Amino acid sequence: MYGLELAGEDDAFAAREAACAASAVDVVAPGLATARGVDADRLRTLAYTHRASRLLGRCAASVDAARSLVEAATMDRSGTVAVRARDVRGTAAVDTRRLERELGAALVDRGFTVDLDDPDHELRVCCADDTCLVGWLVAESVRDYGDRRPTDRPFFQPGSMDPLDARALVNLAGAEPGATILDPMCGTGGTLIEAGLVGARVVGVDAQRKMVRGARENCRAYLDGEYHLLRGDATSLPLRDDAVDGVVFDAPYGRQSKIARHSLTDLVGGALTEAARVAPQAVVVGDRPWAETAADAGWTVEETFERPVHRSLTRYVLLLRR
Repeated sequence: MYGLELAGEDDAFAAREAACAASAVDVVAPGLATARGVDADRLRTLAYTHRASRLLGRCAASVDAARSLVEAATMDRSGTVAVRARDVRGTAAVDTRRLERELGAALVDRGFTVDLDDPDHELRVCCADDTCLVGWLVAESVRDYGDRRPTDRPFFQPGSMDPLDARALVNLAGAEPGATILDPMCGTGGTLIEAGLVGARVVGVDAQRKMVRGARENCRAYLDGEYHLLRGDATSLPLRDDAVDGVVFDAPYGRQSKIARHSLTDLVGGALTEAARVAPQAVVVGDRPWAETAADAGWTVEETFERPVHRSLTRYVLLLRR
């Protein structure tokens, strides 16, 4: 079993993304989940999972319980260790420094040497509410999203999605090495960049020539892999049936009720119909739940998440299967 340290405040959303890299994900406390198996390489690409650890066990969120667990656990490694303890979201009211000292002492008693700077193994001790997960760190996600802020890209337009959220969405849409991901309303190319960095081939379509040029400029700045950009209509894609593995798009919001020759409803409905023609799965984001429109377009709505952005905006994320 593995323990997962989740990021953000929406554990259900984080756990769903974690399932892209782990099996049987189960949220057990705020910010913590367990999993039966973990793909360490894939986990490094997740947005809303910080770390995965091979569990020694689960216990009550107390120093004594954690030390007893470590003293009784079977150890399958040797060398130097460091203990890192967290009170996740401040919900456990546990002294993390004392946790680190006590568990470090227990490991020394079992023949390990403590090395806080460059240990062979890191023991993660994560407490939340009344739960504590104790395990050896096996993978960490790469937290480099600040290097790709929309305002720092060569081409910027207001309303561009944060790269952290874009990464989560492309993961949910099936981005992985060897997959092909389409964004039929690609805008400045933020989702394309994140899907490409995961290892997917990416295809971007936008109705505005300016956006296609800008997205190409942004992709050129961040991607070494394959990407294709073209001007087109999301309701009439120049792609053959089943041409891609997944579709992701951020639908225009209500304030943009007219887009070119389409009404907003016709645009989103047409885009969803075309997405169902070219891919078996999709993720659509909008300022309203497009579930009925998605069903009319031939999709099954697997899950819907409400993601508050600020007081006046909630993003609805729909996970769709054909």
